[in-house]
Parts: sequence; C-alpha cells; structure tokens
Amino acid sequence: MPTWSKTWTYLDGEWLEGNPPLTGPRSHSFWQGSNVFDGARVFDGRMPDMDLHAARLNRSAGALGLKATMGVDEIVGLAREGARKFDGKTALYVRPMYWGEADGPSAILPDPDSTRFLLCLYEAPMGNGGGMSVTLSKFRRPTPENAPTDAKAGCLYPNNARALREARSRGFDNCLVLDMVGNVAETASSNIFMAKDGVVFTPALNGTFLAGITRLRTIALLKAAGVEVVEKSLRYGDFETADEIFSTGNYSKVVPVTRIDDRALQPGPFARKAQGLYMDYAAASAPV
Repeated sequence: MPTWSKTWTYLDGEWLEGNPPLTGPRSHSFWQGSNVFDGARVFDGRMPDMDLHAARLNRSAGALGLKATMGVDEIVGLAREGARKFDGKTALYVRPMYWGEADGPSAILPDPDSTRFLLCLYEAPMGNGGGMSVTLSKFRRPTPENAPTDAKAGCLYPNNARALREARSRGFDNCLVLDMVGNVAETASSNIFMAKDGVVFTPALNGTFLAGITRLRTIALLKAAGVEVVEKSLRYGDFETADEIFSTGNYSKVVPVTRIDDRALQPGPFARKAQGLYMDYAAASAPV
C-alpha cells in the first residue's frame, strides 16, 4: 500500500484522517469517470485564489452533468478549516471534488442528484522552481467536440499522463502538447509562456485547454507591472526560437524551462519577474 503524506478529508459533515475508502464498483465515477476536481495551494500561511478554484469546480460539475451542491464561500470556509489541522510548516495541496455516485437514466449518464462532494487537503511541498526540460509531444489536446475540455475533469488526465510518460521516456521532464490544428496548447501539466524581443506570449484560449487560475493571475500581475503580454496562436517553432520559456500551474506556480529539445535556456528575466510578482501577491492575500 502507498504511504500517504498527512491528509485530512471533509466528507458528509466530518473530517476524516488519511485516505478513506469512498467509492465502490457500482459508483458511477469509478467505472464511468464522472468526477471533477480543482486544486489550490496553502503555503506560508496563505491560500491565494481559493475562491476562484471553488468557482471553477462548480462550473466543471455542470459541464459533466453533475450538481454543484456547495457554494463558493462554503468551500473556501472548509478549506480554511482544514488547513488549520496542519502545523503550517509544509505546503498543502487543496483538492475539492464532486463525483457521480449513481447511474442516471442510462448507465452512461450520472444521476445529478447522486452527486457527492469532498474536500481533501494533504502535505505536498512546493517545487523549487528551478527549471524543467521540454520536448514536443506526439499526443494532442482534444477539442470541445471530443471531450469535456471546459471542465477540470479526471477523465481528461490519462491523455496528459501518456504525453508525460512518453516525454520522460525520452529524457525530458515535460512536453508541449499541441491542439488538433497544430498550435501549442500547454504542457502535459501546466500552462505555458514564452518571451521574444521583450514581449511575453502565451497561447490564446481556444477551448482545448483550461484557463489556469495561476495563468490568469500571472498575466494580470505582469500587465500591472508594465509588461506587454499577448495571447495568440503559437506554433512549436515559436518556442524553439524564444528568448525564454516558463510555465505556470497551481502545483509549482512559476517554473522556467531550461531546455527545449537539445537547446539549453537560462531562467530569464520574465520568469523571475513572474515568480516574484506571484509570491508577493500570495503573501498579501488573506491569511488562513
């Protein structure tokens, strides 16, 4: 059995320690994948943008035909309550989830009235932001017609996992994943930015990948600091010739790319600026 880091889960009005068993073989989410989640962070006594993560969770539920049974303020309040169960020394991952328990009128459809909610918090140290290597993935992001790309849904992640697994088999930490028409969408686990000639670029939202909350926050912070940020369609060749590349995501926040294929890169000024601006923003957010 795995050894889990310290974990607390809120379910049906009580807090449970560890990794409690929750679903069975008849649970719709277990065999049909009807689950959505979101991920936030607690670090240095702060929990930035938890309200935005909670709101996106509720939107994701609707996209999968589930019923959002918790209000945003309720989820935020529970996250604060759960965070206080830890000693505050180690960063936490905060994962609210909905899942379908029972079949609906068809075994394929979940019964929205069977939707269940949980909130799981566990110790997960922040990445050091030191850098990662990337290559081009042979796998692609689906379109909205092919998958629920407007949700942060568990059923989307096996595709991310096979892209990441294949990249790592070739000696890279991560990979850039294209959409179906050949534009760069994101990495296998985060949103992506590049800089060229003093301008920061990031792929335009086109429905094939989520508008990451850390991505949106980073864009806003950079613009407020006077940096020109352009959202546009980008090809892999744009990244191959970029002055610098960095990614944003909830798990590690801002991470520079230090190698793309066989080309070495240095962490650049925009990645450092984005890191600093984000951490200053987080430090100024409301304490847990």
